[in-house]
Amino acid sequence: MYADLQTKRRKKVKIKKFLEDYKGFKPSRYSYADIKRITNHFKDKLGQGGYGTVFKGRLSSDVLVAIKVLNNFKGNGEEFINEVGSMGRIHHVNVTRLVGFCADGYDRALVYEYLPNESLEKLIFAAKRKDRSLSWEKLQDITVGVAKGIEYLHQGCEQRILHFDIKPHNILLDHNFNPKISDFGLAKLCSKEQSAISMTTARGTMGYIAPEVLSRNFRNVSYKSDVYSFGMLLLEMVGGRKNIDVTVENTSQVYFPEWAYDRLDKGEEFGIRIEDDAQTGIAKKLMIVGLWCIQWYPVDRPSMKVVVQMLEGELGALTMPPNPFASTDPPKTMGATIPRKPAVNRDLPTISEME
Repeated sequence: MYADLQTKRRKKVKIKKFLEDYKGFKPSRYSYADIKRITNHFKDKLGQGGYGTVFKGRLSSDVLVAIKVLNNFKGNGEEFINEVGSMGRIHHVNVTRLVGFCADGYDRALVYEYLPNESLEKLIFAAKRKDRSLSWEKLQDITVGVAKGIEYLHQGCEQRILHFDIKPHNILLDHNFNPKISDFGLAKLCSKEQSAISMTTARGTMGYIAPEVLSRNFRNVSYKSDVYSFGMLLLEMVGGRKNIDVTVENTSQVYFPEWAYDRLDKGEEFGIRIEDDAQTGIAKKLMIVGLWCIQWYPVDRPSMKVVVQMLEGELGALTMPPNPFASTDPPKTMGATIPRKPAVNRDLPTISEME
């Protein structure tokens, strides 16, 4: 009991110090009484996550918000600090806006803009997209928006922000289905001049975590881990399913990225809902970009700036990536072979992980 009280006090002191340093930023500070009033005493629950529960709220007759009430018993206050510290610095059309926060005693909450079309996850996996609700053109627009949002985090802020949890669940959609990156609870900030941080523990969601984040042999993790996660997200958007799906009829299709690479490499049909050549071109482009992003070695993955260029460019300008599932294969182009980069000097400059 005494130990729990001491832990709570340490968390409170840590957050208090952070908030004193944070006074110059824009988001409003609310009391817990404000939060209860805005949510109508937590009447409308939108969702539940590992670190808290999200409720719909109303700031005025015209302004709706989504409020995440954080669990007091989870984490050490770092998730709150990450969210407020990261999102308070961000002003981009493809990143969710932090309206305000609450740090009232042991009660903590985060107030975001309300996005009515919920998450990309629901859009991708609804009925395995038998009845596609969005066109391939709109899906491409969504991928470009997400890519631009991540590029901004990596290059457009005063400090580089590594998200570490890019996945469909954390991409929210506004009334026009414009995508916005959310949930910065695992984010880390580092200088733009330094490319990587040393990880003490893996962070992220299985299925989207880059190999270097999971492997003790890599240890040093760069912004390229977000590129990998984006690639996995992109391939799920194309396939309309989880990348790993044991319910498919053919065992070759269990792992969609490998199946997609094999089909592209052999010039075979994709077997997904496509109605004309234009849609085929979009699907193929998204697959190729996704496969570039999930290359095993971080140095072989493009930066998000290049990813945006690839997504906005023509399919004919793209080359087939190396096979991410057989690292000895050389990359292929339309009729030519490019020497693969040697597996040396792959280490990136490192800075210590800041707690």
